[in-house]
Amino acid sequence: MRVVIAGGHGKIALLLERRLAERGDQAVGLVRNPGHRADVEATGGQAVVCDLESADVDEVAKVLEGADAVVFAAGAGPGSGAARKDTVDRAASVLMAEAAERAGVRRFVQISSMGAGAPPRAGTDEVWAAYIAAKTAAETDLRGRDLDWTILRPGSLTDEQARGRVLLAPPPLSRGTVPRDDVAAVVVALLDEQGTVGRTLELVSGDASIADAVRAL
Repeated sequence: MRVVIAGGHGKIALLLERRLAERGDQAVGLVRNPGHRADVEATGGQAVVCDLESADVDEVAKVLEGADAVVFAAGAGPGSGAARKDTVDRAASVLMAEAAERAGVRRFVQISSMGAGAPPRAGTDEVWAAYIAAKTAAETDLRGRDLDWTILRPGSLTDEQARGRVLLAPPPLSRGTVPRDDVAAVVVALLDEQGTVGRTLELVSGDASIADAVRAL
């Protein structure tokens, strides 16, 4: 399986690339900074320099040619302002989805966030509100496309070692935490399971094995 990952140098993406490479898949991580290529390649993945804030749809579609799936794992990241929440968390996802349609790549897994799909709570920080609004808009755009999409909303992310035990279900779930490596493992499982197409799912640490949690869907 050839999987193209937007935001290829992100923490979840690097873990995902390693997991895919270890099982013999071809992981292609899109990076904005050429200096990040080595980190992607160290996972066993292939790095492609492609700035999703400046690329056009034809350029991205060319990168996607021959892919079996797309994973949108990009994000503006900590320290970025409200404007980049829109250009990365929303606009880059829209660009990837449009390019996937153009390239004929049907499988699309979007990593979103718990809290998306509803207005930010009163008193929410301006940047966080922009982030949630961007994720919500990206989800809405994806649902309207002729793609085999799955939207995954993890809870608060940690760098703890993977537990391999999760709670994965349609919203709403109670807020909780989840290791980034478990998010990566769940994405791999979702890519394999066509029964999750057209589903919006929330994810926190729990008691079920990842295989059982995905199978239960």
